[in-house]
Amino acid sequence: EEPEDKWKWWEEKDNAKDSGVKWKFLEHKGPVFAPPYEPLPKTVQFKYDGKPMKLSLEAEEVMTFYAKMLDHEYTSKNDFNKNFFGDWRKVMTKEEKSIISDLGKCNFRDVCTYFQQKTEERKARSKAEKLEEKQKNEALVEEFGFCDWDGHREKIGNFRLEPPGLFRGRGNHPKMGKLKKRIIPEDITINCSKNSVAPKPPPGHKWKEVRHDNQVTWLVSWTENIQNQNKYIMLNPSSRVKGEKDWQKYEIARNLKTKVDRIREDYMRDLKSSEMMIRQRAVALYFIDKLALRAGNEKEDGESADTVGCCSLRCEHIKLHKQLDGKDFIVEFDFLGKDSIRYYNKVPVLKQVFKNLVLFTENKEGGDDLFDRLNTSTLNKYLNSLMEGLTAKVFRTYNASITLQNQLLELTDPDDENVSSKILSYNRANRAVAVLCNHQRAAPKNFSEQMGRMNDKVELWSAVLASKTQYLIRLRNVASLMGSFLLITYVWFMLYLILLRFSTTLVDMLQMVGMCIKIEKKQADIRDAKQEAKSAKSDYKHNKSEGKRKLYEAKKKKIERLQEQLIKLEVQATDKASLVFGKTTEENKEIALGTSKLNYLDPRITVAWCKKYAIPIEKCYNKTQRDKFAWAIAMVDESYVF
Repeated sequence: EEPEDKWKWWEEKDNAKDSGVKWKFLEHKGPVFAPPYEPLPKTVQFKYDGKPMKLSLEAEEVMTFYAKMLDHEYTSKNDFNKNFFGDWRKVMTKEEKSIISDLGKCNFRDVCTYFQQKTEERKARSKAEKLEEKQKNEALVEEFGFCDWDGHREKIGNFRLEPPGLFRGRGNHPKMGKLKKRIIPEDITINCSKNSVAPKPPPGHKWKEVRHDNQVTWLVSWTENIQNQNKYIMLNPSSRVKGEKDWQKYEIARNLKTKVDRIREDYMRDLKSSEMMIRQRAVALYFIDKLALRAGNEKEDGESADTVGCCSLRCEHIKLHKQLDGKDFIVEFDFLGKDSIRYYNKVPVLKQVFKNLVLFTENKEGGDDLFDRLNTSTLNKYLNSLMEGLTAKVFRTYNASITLQNQLLELTDPDDENVSSKILSYNRANRAVAVLCNHQRAAPKNFSEQMGRMNDKVELWSAVLASKTQYLIRLRNVASLMGSFLLITYVWFMLYLILLRFSTTLVDMLQMVGMCIKIEKKQADIRDAKQEAKSAKSDYKHNKSEGKRKLYEAKKKKIERLQEQLIKLEVQATDKASLVFGKTTEENKEIALGTSKLNYLDPRITVAWCKKYAIPIEKCYNKTQRDKFAWAIAMVDESYVF
């Protein structure tokens, strides 16, 4: 249920108008700093050249960062080790520097084992200890996790400052292993109202600055030491300021559909321009539009991993094939995109695009820029001249959203009343967008094991199967009437029939038997939780004490949590059924489905689809996503069209 004090900003007039002033009143408690370093026990020893060595407190703390990662693949990388050792020596005393000169002679094993034991102890804590920590965290959230924004209580996103540690970065980042320094109050700039109670720094410290800038939306700012970039504490994605920004973003993308045909005509014409810069711009726009490539941003050499976007492509990132696999004019892309995710694609292109690429690569080396007359800034400036607010990212948002809408129209069977099969259609539509946008994650090394564990979670053979055969329906009905022995006999018989019907493997089917147990247990947990809540409610009615009220609220939250878990299992079930009885999900292992849903897909498309087919919104959005897109859920009905 939506809290009664939820700020329904979308119901206010001129809610999306941006006058430059972000707030009139802002008050908060500031950040929560990382806890101070706790020295190692005397029994835990760092050794150098085989001998125990006591380090100064600062050097010891940095040493523990490496020890905690000792079994991680990062510590096998030369750049990581080199950067760590260089920064570690900077915090050593003069005496320590004179002794510790070779990382290879350092023995971190005892320290590593100590922290592994601490992790196991933490996992083995009693329920009472876990509850105590939970209550402390809740108290911290209550104090620091909310702010007063124009008289409304708004949730803050990331009020805890990141603890010190070793920088990892994405891919082969040149700065991996460098020391991320501890953030102190003297690094912090506070932003709040003049007439508010400014947050107090910890005793003995002072803030770097307290400012009152209502033209920005951040509450706290500092500069991190690795990339020398500004970092911020902002509001939660469910806040008004974030919601309005999302709304405006999707409205701009939606507005593009009225102009996209003309823009496409323009860049198609420009493919034959007599001016090289215009030709390059036309080809770049063609790629951004058709392949949803990111524009790419210029970066300083050596500051980050070698990642590129469309405008920063080099000649080495493409291969041109006049003919390949029976197709004409193929461009083979191979480069590292955002977050060092590989983009590899073989794409047939227009003959004129192909001819231009041949022209762009003439007399160039592999390391030369493909679009040497173009950059992201000039491209976006041109796009903005065609439509206010239009950027390469808007193109990406437009194509992602229109793809979702079209895929839902194509894949959804309005005559099929099975909710799970519709969710499968939704997930497939979402996957099509993720593939378009190259939203990937690194495939885990133990993918097969993870798939095996996931199989244990999936619903009783899945409702998708139920839409194809009556066997599952019979099993569901009979299961509740039979004893365990008869049920096992019946299951084996049904397995035999289904194996014949779908030509699937015995291993897959046995895994699905396990799925039944997990789902049924979760449903039983929900039934028990509802009974407990009912009892707690009755107790509260007879005794209106604060303790009884809290107990009742806790029981209600438990039900919500269990139902959320069950919904996740049901959604995963549809995809698992597709794995066994239809298309394999092996191809899904590197696809990140959540990225497009959170950042590129107009949520109103999903909401309208859910309302049209009476699908609970919980089936498509988890609680965090429902909070983020509350404006969309409230705004539209089933008739919405992107």
